[in-house]
Amino acid sequence: MKPASPSDASQLDLFGREAQSSPKAVYTAPVWSVPSPSSSNAPAPVSPYVDPPQTAVPVKPRALVAPPTDQPPKRQLMVGEFILEYELRRSTRRSIGFMIDDDGLRVTAPKRISIAEIDNAIRTKQHWILDKLKERRERRAARLEKPPVEWNDGAQLPYLGADITLRLLVGGRNRTSYNPATRELSMVLIPGATETLLKERVKAWYQQEAKLLFEQRLDLYAARLGVRYHSFGLSSAGTRWGSCTVDRKIRLNWKLIHFSLPLIDYVIAHELSHILEMNHSAQFWNTVGLIYPEYEEAKNLLRKRAQELPVLFS
Repeated sequence: MKPASPSDASQLDLFGREAQSSPKAVYTAPVWSVPSPSSSNAPAPVSPYVDPPQTAVPVKPRALVAPPTDQPPKRQLMVGEFILEYELRRSTRRSIGFMIDDDGLRVTAPKRISIAEIDNAIRTKQHWILDKLKERRERRAARLEKPPVEWNDGAQLPYLGADITLRLLVGGRNRTSYNPATRELSMVLIPGATETLLKERVKAWYQQEAKLLFEQRLDLYAARLGVRYHSFGLSSAGTRWGSCTVDRKIRLNWKLIHFSLPLIDYVIAHELSHILEMNHSAQFWNTVGLIYPEYEEAKNLLRKRAQELPVLFS
């Protein structure tokens, strides 16, 4: 199914109305290096890549002080041949939960559970925990090895599972438009605009597209499952694609817009299924399978595609 895309007019309204003068294409130099025609005698804009000259100012040396932190120190546990560090959080949940992200292992446990019981639970799941930690380290290393996108005309950006071409133009006002026929995202920027501004506007366009598409797919799969969600919002989590709370509030990572529609649908079906099963039990996956039978293939492919994404907004 081809996802609905907002019209060019609605996208133009997001960043301003039509420019007073026709934009001029720039293919060989970044927008911010093009001088304004109305001020030909003015000095050229400063490149964002060149640091301004600085004058050295003597300062008095002082002792280094560790920044304050609200996070409790991590606990350590000997697991086989490894010393495993983990962050412990207490909550009102009924059982012990494990979460692994780029910061390592986080354990959430009820207040009534003793440290000894928590350590025993970790040892019971040590193989799963160590495998996930290794996988997370490899994924993070793969992301860091990828060169960041060069923000110039003709740059390739991921959108709905394929690449689109970034077109930079100079005009009287900042404007944005996307042509699905040519798969070109045109960014009209005023002369002297910075790369930071360009990246912010590309991110805003991604988020606008994500919100429109995700709402459509949520409504479609909620009807298939026979459930209703309370609300929906976008998230910018580093490693989590979606979440669903006990009061049926769903959040989806806007970066899912980089992936193909079947992978987006998998995450949406996953989160909607949590409305009926707030766990990852066999019954939960049976529920996911009712509306998305290919969930196992999609889960593995999503993990692979996430490793292949270029670095866009570091």
